[in-house]
Amino acid sequence: MTPRVPKTELPADLAAAMIKQFGAVPEPVEVTWHNPQVAQASMELGARVGQWDAADESLKSFAHMAVAAQVGCGWCLDIGYFQAQNQNLDLTKAAQVPRWRESDVFTPLERDVLEYAEAMTDTPPTVSDELIAGLLGGLGPAALVELTAFIAFSNFATRTNTTLGIESQGFSAACEIPLAARPERSGAGSVS
Repeated sequence: MTPRVPKTELPADLAAAMIKQFGAVPEPVEVTWHNPQVAQASMELGARVGQWDAADESLKSFAHMAVAAQVGCGWCLDIGYFQAQNQNLDLTKAAQVPRWRESDVFTPLERDVLEYAEAMTDTPPTVSDELIAGLLGGLGPAALVELTAFIAFSNFATRTNTTLGIESQGFSAACEIPLAARPERSGAGSVS
């Protein structure tokens, strides 16, 4: 599938910076650059979200990938897995995020975070008081607030990319462990 909105050319200095950082210009930037204000605001927000440090990076990475798997954002899974490798996160766990419920590699806290990411992504959200209480005890209030806002940002990014028809760019091909496929479920956003 090609993007539903065609790519556009970026300013040369921005394209060069993207290539230096990622090895290629990310398609979401090429598509959203039709409206530079939107593209720049999205990149700035993403950079600021990336600076938050109250919640563990691996938990946030796994949460983003869980959102991407649920929404169906191949691009976000692709870049998320690639970034997990570059941040020296546990690639075995990162590879299993799309099938976390069937996998035995995650700790109880990681499983709660993955469940929370999916519950926040459901429409309407299906977050329970018990799940919040468990996360509050496991993370503390500052990290829980950060994780919640991070998952909300992940929904913004995944839903934008998916709606615009942006798919995997092949970033994860450089990773040593293949990314697992998400098991088939009946109905979008169903929780088992």
